Amino acid sequence: MLGELITSKTRLRLLIKFFVSQANRGYLNGLATEMGESTNAIRKELNHLHGAGYLKKIKNHNKVEYTADTSHPLFEVLQKVVLKHLGLEDVVNAVLERMGAVQQIILVGDYAQGIDSGNLEVFLIGEGLDTQYITQLEPKIEDLIGRKVSLYVGTKFSQNQTHIVLYKSE
Repeated sequence: MLGELITSKTRLRLLIKFFVSQANRGYLNGLATEMGESTNAIRKELNHLHGAGYLKKIKNHNKVEYTADTSHPLFEVLQKVVLKHLGLEDVVNAVLERMGAVQQIILVGDYAQGIDSGNLEVFLIGEGLDTQYITQLEPKIEDLIGRKVSLYVGTKFSQNQTHIVLYKSE
């Protein structure tokens, strides 16, 4: 979906990196290594995104760190578009449709860090969740969103790893 609108793969990967979670940050060389791109390609796209006001530059000693500018009027819209592009809304909707006892849906792994690896890892937290249904749900969601999906079930979640809460019951 978003790939047809944004033709630069590097720009798309940077948007995913910074807009999947506002906590994600990155330096030029680190981003180039992480994405397997040249520093020139990354620098060019960072400059475009910063010039448009989507990213902030933060001087940290002798390095420049980039992060999403959450005060930009389109921040929330872009974040929703990125989540929709990744299929995360579809994952949440598919799980909640049949499993009302879900307390939290938590994104972990590469995508929680803003890395577009093609493998979504999602924890489903709740009591008495139907693991057999969840096993059947994985391939359906994969077909729907075009990415590998791994769903994990538990009653608690250790917050020691990078994560994004996609849903939390009230």
